[in-house]
Amino acid sequence: MPSGDPAASGDLQERFHATRALTEALVAPLSDADATLQSMEDASPAKWHLAHTTWFWETFLLRDHATGYRLLNDEWPFCFNSYYEAEGERIGRFSRGLLSRPSLDEVREWRAHVDAAIEPLLADPHHADLIALGIAHEQQHIELLLTDIKHALFQNPLGPAMFEGAPEPAMSPGQSEIGWHEHPGGVALIGTDESGFAFDNEGPRHRVLLEPFALSRRLVSNRQWDEFIADRGYETASMWLSDGWAWVKDNAITAPLYWREGRTFTHQGWQERDPDAPVTHISYYEADAYATWAGARLPTEFEWEAIARGQDDEGQPPAHNAESGNQLDGAFAPHPQGGESLFGDCWQFTRSAYLPYPRFKPAAGAVGEYNGKFMSGQFVLKGASCATVRGHSRASYRNFFYPHQRWQFTGLRLAKDL
Repeated sequence: MPSGDPAASGDLQERFHATRALTEALVAPLSDADATLQSMEDASPAKWHLAHTTWFWETFLLRDHATGYRLLNDEWPFCFNSYYEAEGERIGRFSRGLLSRPSLDEVREWRAHVDAAIEPLLADPHHADLIALGIAHEQQHIELLLTDIKHALFQNPLGPAMFEGAPEPAMSPGQSEIGWHEHPGGVALIGTDESGFAFDNEGPRHRVLLEPFALSRRLVSNRQWDEFIADRGYETASMWLSDGWAWVKDNAITAPLYWREGRTFTHQGWQERDPDAPVTHISYYEADAYATWAGARLPTEFEWEAIARGQDDEGQPPAHNAESGNQLDGAFAPHPQGGESLFGDCWQFTRSAYLPYPRFKPAAGAVGEYNGKFMSGQFVLKGASCATVRGHSRASYRNFFYPHQRWQFTGLRLAKDL
């Protein structure tokens, strides 16, 4: 699954413990009832995320590589396997919220048991690739945990807050240059360069031909989205793809998810909506319609990556990288802030279908099911969000969702032809 030398990007043992601790800290404000909620099939309970990531470590590292290890409970793999057909039958995805047992405390005890058993394996270089994959897998579930519990708490008419306080004001556009990254076009190298960990869908590296284009320096804001709504954006069929317009009509869509009049629902409960914050929780259909209304378009994933790698018109790396921007640095409420980094705040839709790169081959065994079998009917998103663990994303990273989904921190950055 991984490519390159995972140890080169830091101490795996330290990263393992930090990742596991962050998952625990994020669930600390939740009751057992909170952690058992499942608001829709796309989302999973917080308790399930804690258990599934532990199942992953127990199954692929301890069961297969730790001599003499015995599963803590032989029945739990059925409950906490996600989609790995090679690992056998499992509970239906829509039934995860019915798992009142094991309790949240029992899942925490299981996590402690697995962590203790893994400790002797962390320093063994033979397991480095698998440990790096497990860390990246749990970081993905940290983001899903945050977005899934937000959707669950949103269903409560009391608007409960997971974290206290209020978000910091977003960066005003006046505090940062508004403009475009211009690219002259030409042949660009796309995909992982194998200098560190990467998922299998990020490679193999290959060449693409780009026409001259420009990519906006800033994400589309709530203020701009309000203008789209005021101009009857959700009422004008000509701005929408046919499937998107059907989705709007069938679901009575009139605004991004979590918007209610001048407020928005956050991990800190209902808050006044900040007009300068990047718009989030939109679908691909909405992103495409807005771009059409704005006289622009969505970038391709290759255009986005070419800019992120520093292939701008001056040939110099722009002042941003995967470590910059507003990303998750601890057990705090994630909230978009704005700024000029390509990374952070929200995942950015591209117009690229999620398909395999040339010469792509899934890995053998169960881990080969991680990405390849989902390459149908979805769109690629680039960057990172305010709920992405810092250091998890990179220029070659390919997130992907179906065009109607919007419970993630998804937004957009405009592109245009030159």
